[in-house]
Amino acid sequence: MPPTPDIQHSVESIITDSNAPSEPSSTPAHTSNTQLYVEPPKEELPLGEPQISPKTVVKDKPAAGGDGEKTGASAQTGPPPGAPPGPPPDGGLRAWMVVLGAFCGLFVSFGWINCIGVFLDYYKTHQLSDLPTSTVTWITSLEIFMMFFGGPIVGVFFDNFGPRWILIAGTFFHVFGLMMVSISKEYYQFILAQGVCSPIGTSALFHGCLTSVNTWFRERRALALGVTMTGSSVGGVIFPIMVARLIPRVGFGWTMRICGFMSLGLLVIANATVQSRLNHQRKPFHPLDFVRPLRDIPFVLTTAATFCVYWGLFLPFAFIPTQAQRYGMSTYLSSYLIPILNAASILGRLLPPYLADLLGRFNLMIATSLFSVIIVLALWLPSRSNAPAIVFTALYGFSSGAVVSLAPALIAQITKDMREIGVRSGTYFGIVSFAALTGMPIAGALLPDPLHGSYLKLQIFCGVVMFGGIVLYVFARGVIKGWGFLHKV
Repeated sequence: MPPTPDIQHSVESIITDSNAPSEPSSTPAHTSNTQLYVEPPKEELPLGEPQISPKTVVKDKPAAGGDGEKTGASAQTGPPPGAPPGPPPDGGLRAWMVVLGAFCGLFVSFGWINCIGVFLDYYKTHQLSDLPTSTVTWITSLEIFMMFFGGPIVGVFFDNFGPRWILIAGTFFHVFGLMMVSISKEYYQFILAQGVCSPIGTSALFHGCLTSVNTWFRERRALALGVTMTGSSVGGVIFPIMVARLIPRVGFGWTMRICGFMSLGLLVIANATVQSRLNHQRKPFHPLDFVRPLRDIPFVLTTAATFCVYWGLFLPFAFIPTQAQRYGMSTYLSSYLIPILNAASILGRLLPPYLADLLGRFNLMIATSLFSVIIVLALWLPSRSNAPAIVFTALYGFSSGAVVSLAPALIAQITKDMREIGVRSGTYFGIVSFAALTGMPIAGALLPDPLHGSYLKLQIFCGVVMFGGIVLYVFARGVIKGWGFLHKV
């Protein structure tokens, strides 16, 4: 029997001479069973999803009349290690279980942050009553800052290892921080426990959960993130009521411990269900990875826009209760304003994100941010009685809930390679965190006495900086897809 030519040499010859005129083959008949199959290129995926390279597959058929044994080695060259997986499933049991776990993670992280107004009001009348407002607001502003600023670090760990260890660390720091708040007496103790330790945990939980959900959805991403973010709204309803009702009955210390134990129970669910769809592989860390997204003009404009919007977005969360008390609302009724705001935000985190998948995420972000500015300047600013304060609280809860839910979807939409979503989200939220850090101290300086001073400067600052963010969103939208009014962006 003449020797069989090398299969690999045959494949290379066929590929190289595919355009040459065909000649009679000199290959022995028994080697003609080796066939080359080139899978056609995959259809181009939408912006934000990885491309999958075509695969070359070499197959061998059993020789005719043989006993079924292969005459050559069969080989299939799949994606190399670390290559991106296929398109997200956009649904299914595993994907929605991730959303469930992320819902629980957002309940105890961002949901806890959403009740900062209750603590600002309580500390000003109890443990820290001798300190100026601008000093006390550093506790609450640090909570928001640390939660967002941890994004770059969490992003690196997520891209390298996935969410498991991120969530475990977040669970420890958040619960431990709440337990330390329960025994705090001095200002520096509140800063360390509630302003640093607990927010380190909430940052890991917030970014780990949201980034994991991003990997499972594409066409329905805004809706999935909206459902996830409703966890923070539900937490923002339950935690303030718990704190306000439990403190008179069991004291401040046991109130914090009860909140910590409830958070621990929900985080068990989050740790058991949240997972990433990506293939995570450890790679060298380069600090310049966080700078590289800043070369992308749409990314820069979107980040700057979110910075301005977040600069003013959280001020009503902190000052709605004290502003209502300033103009005659009872302490009992004002304690329910933050739960009302967060309850209304549930609808804001569901309906606008659903419409965003149909009409465009940038379009809905611009519309809901503009609505927030209008009601701040037209309703909150002239409010002097209970009715307008309650109406503003509900409407602002709806609009702010939509703004918070759509922000992660924007950065995912302009990310071409989802394997970089952790770093890009980290850079995005790391920059935005400085808006959250400085916004409340600025507001505290504009309002030295929350229970007797004028809120005019604070409210104007809130509305103006948010409007500046809207202008930048419009520019980002134009750079991405043009200036047409009806474009879906």
